Amino acid sequence: MPTLRVLYYHIVWDAKQRSLTGRQHMNALEFADMPTTQQEMQVTKERVSKVAIGTISALLVVKIVAAILTGSIGLAADAIHSLIDLTGAVIGFFGVRIAGKPPDERHRFGHGRAEDIAGASIATLIFIAAGIIAYEAIHRLISGATVQMVETGIFATAIAIAINMSVARYVLTIAKASDSVALEATGRDLMADVMSSVAVLVGLILVRAAGEPLLDPIVALLVVVLIIRTAAGTMRKAISNLMDTELPEEEVQAIQDMLAGKKSIANYHALRTRKAGSQRYIQVHIVVPRNKTVEEGHQIAEDMEDDIRALFHGSAVTIHVEPCTPDCAECPTPCENPTDRSKPQ
Repeated sequence: MPTLRVLYYHIVWDAKQRSLTGRQHMNALEFADMPTTQQEMQVTKERVSKVAIGTISALLVVKIVAAILTGSIGLAADAIHSLIDLTGAVIGFFGVRIAGKPPDERHRFGHGRAEDIAGASIATLIFIAAGIIAYEAIHRLISGATVQMVETGIFATAIAIAINMSVARYVLTIAKASDSVALEATGRDLMADVMSSVAVLVGLILVRAAGEPLLDPIVALLVVVLIIRTAAGTMRKAISNLMDTELPEEEVQAIQDMLAGKKSIANYHALRTRKAGSQRYIQVHIVVPRNKTVEEGHQIAEDMEDDIRALFHGSAVTIHVEPCTPDCAECPTPCENPTDRSKPQ
């Protein structure tokens, strides 16, 4: 499996090459000519999604069989959760695949929103899973609970936890390295499944030790709380991107620090940022000495765009160039009065 270290070097190498200096839009031919590391990252994201789908499918079969054999509401709820996980993983896979497509005539800014939509959809499915589990648990508490072949349930659940934990950590590692909202949602969904299975395991162990079947649905209700918490975090991030929320404070600060350190510009303002999937969009107006030619001003903007892309891999950067005022109050040259450029105007 690709490791975080390998993916990190892919990202850093690609950023140093600054392969995305073709401005704002890329057509299909330009996308095909991108460095293999960018394409490999997309392939890796799709492969990880497939691994998640395969794992969830196999575990779903195990949980269904165990639930039928034991009659455990906890295992049945866990199986339902895995079924919804499978649906979410499939949605995540298509979200990643669509988001990886290059911009086209109808989608000039690319397809990055597909990952955010997939993330919100997966979060919705997690909420549904929590509702189903809560309903079944309450129903079993009212009507009475019976659990058979507890040892079988304990064994099956322990195996599911070990496998799910490994795959979830793998998916979240790749999600972090590739900055993928859809993969992160899939990983969080798998971690919710792990928490669900742990609670089921605890419930079965308590039933085995105390001989009280009602402990099984009670533990299932505790699982619901954990699942809702996970779903809320996933939904919050996806909705934040869909609403064009500004980039995190530390990322905006990194951009401001870079701009403030540029002696080739007098000042900057109108810094705006947003994110769609793993794609960052950054816009800013820069003020350059008025005696610069159009070509010189354009080159300054080009260099700054490259520097921002080096900070944030593959970001789409748009810089508007403005001349300084006639009184030269903003000019950074030694012969004139420089101003504090540590903050935007």
